[in-house]
Amino acid sequence: MVDLSKFDKKALGKCFDHSVLPKNTTEADIRSGCREAVAYNCAAFYSATPYWTPVVLEELAGTDLEIGTGLDFPFGASSAVVKAFETEQAVKAGCTVLDIVMNVGALKDKKYDVIKDELEAFKKAAQGHITKCIMEVCYLTDEEIATACKLIAEVGIDYAKTSTGQFEGPSMEQFLVMKKTLTGTAVKLKVAGVKFPRPQNAYAFLLAGADLIGTRAAIAIIDALDQMREIGLVPQYVGD
Repeated sequence: MVDLSKFDKKALGKCFDHSVLPKNTTEADIRSGCREAVAYNCAAFYSATPYWTPVVLEELAGTDLEIGTGLDFPFGASSAVVKAFETEQAVKAGCTVLDIVMNVGALKDKKYDVIKDELEAFKKAAQGHITKCIMEVCYLTDEEIATACKLIAEVGIDYAKTSTGQFEGPSMEQFLVMKKTLTGTAVKLKVAGVKFPRPQNAYAFLLAGADLIGTRAAIAIIDALDQMREIGLVPQYVGD
């Protein structure tokens, strides 16, 4: 769990994956987003597809930021073979952290072999790079969320992620189901699709145990740290 009393704004950046995902994104948007991510010391910068990865590589050269992308994004309904191929291509392009979307329909139909097969293919194709699986919890029952988390842990995916951010975001109750299910495993928790007001909700998820927040609003949320401390939502800074 993140102890926010030990984080100033610079250190806080590592709790955020910054992203630029809209369909009408331009190269200028990607470059601007990368520069924001570097300036705010974010953990990673994400584009929606590996098409933008060469630009991201150029902008992040010489930094410690991970290079992220979505795979089978945002619907997740492709076959395991297609998902593995996408993953391989993303790795070849230079991506170091990979977020795949789970097949929600297969999960709801209790076709757990489909989920396990796609996650195993994804993990193998990632070749040791950081793996994250998006569950799109807004479409799932609590029981389905718990089942998805167990499958993620069984395969050894690095992160369970709430949402793509393209549909409805997660509730705190849904996040806590994830946290309870994954306690005692090696799987970390990433929240995306944070609802308005974003700063308050993002900090609430971090205080509740999220390891990462994925958002296009990372800069505004980090900038709100002092205000969140002033109103008492975030503990005062005490240093390392």
